[in-house]
Amino acid sequence: MNNILEKYQLFIDKNRRFLLAIASFVLIVLAIHIASAIYHQYNGWVIRASFYGRPFHGRRTSCGEVYNMNALTAAHRTLPMGTRLKVTNLKNGRSVIVRINDRGPFMWGRNIDLSVAAAKQLKMVKDGITKVRIEIIK
Repeated sequence: MNNILEKYQLFIDKNRRFLLAIASFVLIVLAIHIASAIYHQYNGWVIRASFYGRPFHGRRTSCGEVYNMNALTAAHRTLPMGTRLKVTNLKNGRSVIVRINDRGPFMWGRNIDLSVAAAKQLKMVKDGITKVRIEIIK
């Protein structure tokens, strides 16, 4: 047992600067992550939104509901089903509250798929894809 402790102590003595550098890096990354999470909790996330409609109307969503393009719903890859979001179009300032009931979008560069009704309220149908701010509604 003493032999193992001696080898461990020798390793720490030889690599002290390297281990301190790794620990410092981990602490800095953790601090940035926490600061980012706090900032986004109060200011929302700016992401790219698209919308989906007629080809999916009447099909089952990932949560088992039937997709209704006239309802205020959305698809997101990771947010829990049932999460309510305030979505604000950054071009014109219009907002809508949607509920996550599907998974997607699966196109590169898009972060949320809105229903046609939500896209109409945001006046983004003509654009197709636009930058939005999302905030989780408690």
